[in-house]
Amino acid sequence: MKIHLMAKSKVALAALAAIASTSLLPAAWAQNLPITGEQQATAEAVAQKGVSLSALAPNAPDSYTVKTGDTLWDISRLFLKSPWRWPELWGMNLEQIKNPHRIYPGQLLRLLRSNGMATLQMDDGTGNGAGADMGTVRVSPRNRIEALSDNALPTLKPSVIEPFLAEPMIVDAAEFALAPRIVSAQEGRVLLTRGDHAYARGQDGAPLLDDPSKEKLFRVFRTATPLKDPDTGAILGYEAIYAGKARLQSSETTSEEPDADGKLSTAIVPARIDIIAAKEEIRVGDRLLPEPPREVRTYTPHAPKGAFSGRIVSVYGSAVENAAQNQVVVINKGKDDGMDAGTVLAILKNGGRVIDKQDPKRPLMKLPDERNGLLMVFRTFDRLSYALILDITDGVRVGDRLAPPR
Repeated sequence: MKIHLMAKSKVALAALAAIASTSLLPAAWAQNLPITGEQQATAEAVAQKGVSLSALAPNAPDSYTVKTGDTLWDISRLFLKSPWRWPELWGMNLEQIKNPHRIYPGQLLRLLRSNGMATLQMDDGTGNGAGADMGTVRVSPRNRIEALSDNALPTLKPSVIEPFLAEPMIVDAAEFALAPRIVSAQEGRVLLTRGDHAYARGQDGAPLLDDPSKEKLFRVFRTATPLKDPDTGAILGYEAIYAGKARLQSSETTSEEPDADGKLSTAIVPARIDIIAAKEEIRVGDRLLPEPPREVRTYTPHAPKGAFSGRIVSVYGSAVENAAQNQVVVINKGKDDGMDAGTVLAILKNGGRVIDKQDPKRPLMKLPDERNGLLMVFRTFDRLSYALILDITDGVRVGDRLAPPR
């Protein structure tokens, strides 16, 4: 916790550099996030001389005061042409910034240019460096208390990504086929929502059991949609459309009852589930997949290592082929291809085909692909990944090519 004493106090020596390192984390955890040897080496190299003026954004400000609502990506983009190159920004003020994983509203950042190079200074807003002694400060007895993690800036706006950390899921055909399904609603209902009861069965002879050693929470999904590679046409996975959440209340069993002739017959008693969350109305036939363990998500934007070529497979939650900024797309590369959370890729707009009318032979020309924006991978599966569109100049289409952002 931190206490605001309604008066000036020293600006904390927190980090500027990890312009993309934390999101959706308590502040205490973020302070201990790892820094790779490569990132440390880059920062130390830059610390010796700064960065070239050519690496700065065209309109990089001389100073900037961090504001509530800012994101680390936004601030990095203010100073550098390539906002994912945060170790260089960290190195611009390595002496003051010992921990590159925190930055807070109210901090003043000054950009210093000298001899063709640039460095950064953390300032207290009065022209003194962040480490300067401000002397004795008189304060009033009024105070208020709030969690430090409430003020730490996220990498990107959490509201943009959070739904996609919990909702979509990519599975293979066998996994989805074996997932338990909802077989009946209470009192003959067709559609279900939060607070309703329903009944479900396991698949392929495996009853849905209330095992105390297993998680009782399930995500409810609509029929999975195949995701095909734009290059080969191969199915890379199936996207299960999220509908809600359910809690298992009792196991699937059997019951023996006498029929009209007095003979015993066996009937299946489906498991009972409670619908505890619903994004849309849940139906008989929807599938249940176990709630995955909660993961701590961190994002340190970085370019992919080595050569890379990929394509956009689909736009999440949309039947159209066009995507806009802050929308989520699926790309045809995953863990098997070296993708990890934070990988930044350039989106290429397919160059048009035109006729050279000045040439008597009027040959067909294919114009070069042009860079159209950036996206960042935030969730990976074996052969596919979800990515957030960060910046674009024109509409993004399914099939657009992806390349390293250099």
